[in-house]
Amino acid sequence: MQKLGRYLLEDRLGAGSFATVWKAYDPELDTDVAVKVLADNWASNADVRERFLAEARLLRRISSPRVVRVHDVGVQDERPYFVMDYVRGGTLAEQVGHCGPAEALRLAAEAGCAVQVLHDAGVIHRDVKPSNLLLDAGRTPAAVLVADLGSAKQLADASGLTVTTGTPAYMAPEQAFQTSGFDARADVYALGVVAFELLTGHKPFGAGGWATLTPAEASASTLPTVSGEGESEALDGIDALLRAALSFDPDDRPQSAQIFADALSGGGGEWAARTGSSGPRPGVVWLAAVVTFLVTAGLTWLAR
Repeated sequence: MQKLGRYLLEDRLGAGSFATVWKAYDPELDTDVAVKVLADNWASNADVRERFLAEARLLRRISSPRVVRVHDVGVQDERPYFVMDYVRGGTLAEQVGHCGPAEALRLAAEAGCAVQVLHDAGVIHRDVKPSNLLLDAGRTPAAVLVADLGSAKQLADASGLTVTTGTPAYMAPEQAFQTSGFDARADVYALGVVAFELLTGHKPFGAGGWATLTPAEASASTLPTVSGEGESEALDGIDALLRAALSFDPDDRPQSAQIFADALSGGGGEWAARTGSSGPRPGVVWLAAVVTFLVTAGLTWLAR
């Protein structure tokens, strides 16, 4: 069995471009833990190492039962690692297509509350997706915790352009195209995608996100709806809320993760009644996206 510091690595939980997460055993405390290890090919990159350790410090600083906790850091063979609580229950990715509408709404609302903790601490996650949302089966009912702050950014630093990061299917338009600064409402967009996926079993705009849509695909008939996806009345009123969360314009979205979570918990009815509509017209959404992209591209060309 491979050993990292005092920790015995047992099962690989997941791997990305920069790091691998293992389920491990801490013999001194007699408990299971999760260990995140920087990939070999990035270990000598000073910037990546610093970002990796910054994630550990950030997770440690945000002390909340809705955010996975870090309680140790170390270096072995020039590779840094940090140790977190092992959250039993897997991720929300494993719940996609396997939960009923009422549970899907509850989990999506839980995710919104967890993301709000980050925003209250002045942090945007920038990569909210089911695999970064942990399900704590040790609580009743099971709670959702947010994890993986490798792409996180301080809200105070997010007003200007920055390196595009995230997963395309969950990225808000302003985040994907860097047409302007972005704020916590980019995470609200991602939460909308997560909620839609939990309810329907598929992503609203496919793996590439809304930016890959053609004009025909952006028609009213292909824009996200969840009505009729299930037989439960729990879906009544949710369409308007999800259309708002997935709006091109951040001003049309719920203005915080908590507002979105509360609206999900209420079944979306209050949101639909308050807005009096089912969200922006699809043609307007697509046209606005194209115009914004072309204007931005033109300004970039002129600046050369």
